[in-house]
Amino acid sequence: MKRTWLVVGLCLSIAAAGCEGGRAEIKDDKTKEDRLTVGKVQGEIKVGMPASQVAELLGSPNIVTTDDKRREVWIYDKVSTDRVDSASSSYAGLIILGARSSESSSSQRQRTLTIIIKYDEERKVRDFAYNYTQF
Repeated sequence: MKRTWLVVGLCLSIAAAGCEGGRAEIKDDKTKEDRLTVGKVQGEIKVGMPASQVAELLGSPNIVTTDDKRREVWIYDKVSTDRVDSASSSYAGLIILGARSSESSSSQRQRTLTIIIKYDEERKVRDFAYNYTQF
């Protein structure tokens, strides 16, 4: 009789330990502090601002080139991908029968931000433009 209860107790503890709830995992390549946003450009970049101050605010540009009058043009081209993976699984085990089920799903969102900053001969912002997409 003791042995029967021991086997039943063991089966119940295996079944209880094998059950697992769902979980969601979020992966983000960028830290929040270093994010380049449209709001940052709109609120902080001003015509007449020196190039050194732009570099402090936005960091190094991806591309530096010149226009037809040999004035510097900085281009920031950023791509960000957010991916959310979620998975859930459950397991119920008995000595004779066992069952396992699992489900997973994934969603992805991509954003692009292109900023073009044009400087005058004194390396001060004379014009800037940006393009933001999200899909």
